[in-house]
Amino acid sequence: MAKKDTNPNYKIIAENRRARREYAIEDDLECGIILMGSEVKSLRHGGANIAESYAEVVDGELWLVNSHFAIYEPARQWGHEERRRRKLLASKRELARLWNATQRKGMTLVPLVLYFNDKGRVKIKIGIAQGKKLHDKRADEAKRDWDRQKQRLLKQS
Repeated sequence: MAKKDTNPNYKIIAENRRARREYAIEDDLECGIILMGSEVKSLRHGGANIAESYAEVVDGELWLVNSHFAIYEPARQWGHEERRRRKLLASKRELARLWNATQRKGMTLVPLVLYFNDKGRVKIKIGIAQGKKLHDKRADEAKRDWDRQKQRLLKQS
C-alpha cells in the first residue's frame, strides 16, 4: 500500500460551513493574516470561529471583521482582544479586484476556511460571493438529495 504524503504542519483551524449554503462562491483567494503571538498560540489549540465574520476593503487595506480568536490563558495579562479587526495580506492587484467586486458588482467577501499551511503559517481563504435567494437554496438541497438517491440506486444494482 502506498504511503500517504501528508504534511504534519497543515491543519484546518476553523471552517465556515454556512458560507457555502448562504452564498454562491464565485472565486476564492488565499490571504495571509497579521496576528499577535497569543493569537497564534490560541489557534494552535483550535480556538477560533469565523462563522459570523466577513472581510472588507477599507482605504486600500483588507480587513477581517468580527472573527473570534479565543484567549490564550497563559498570556491573559498581555493577550489579545477576542473580536478585534485583523489585517489580511493581499497584493495591490488582488485588493483592486476585491474592491471592484464589492463596490461595483455588489458582492460580499466571506471567509471560508482558516488554516495552517504546509510551512506552518496561518492563512485564510476568502471567497468572493453573491448571496443566494431562498429558491436557490431549495434547488441546491433538491439536487443534493437527488445525487444521494442516485448513488444509492447505483450501489444497489
